[in-house]
Amino acid sequence: MISRVYHATLFALYQLCIVVGITMMPLAIAARQAGVTLPIHRLLENLEDAYTATQP
Repeated sequence: MISRVYHATLFALYQLCIVVGITMMPLAIAARQAGVTLPIHRLLENLEDAYTATQP
C-alpha cells in the first residue's frame, strides 16, 4: 500500500516539475541570456530516476 502511494506521489511530482519547467521557460531563457542557468534539469533527472526505480 505504501509503495503504491509512494509511486503515485513520485509520478505526480514528476508531472508537476514538467509543468513548472514548461511554464518557467521564458524565465529560463532570460536567465540564460543573463548568464545564469536554472537547475530544473537536475531536479527532473532525480525525480525520473526515483520514479523508474519504483517500477516493478
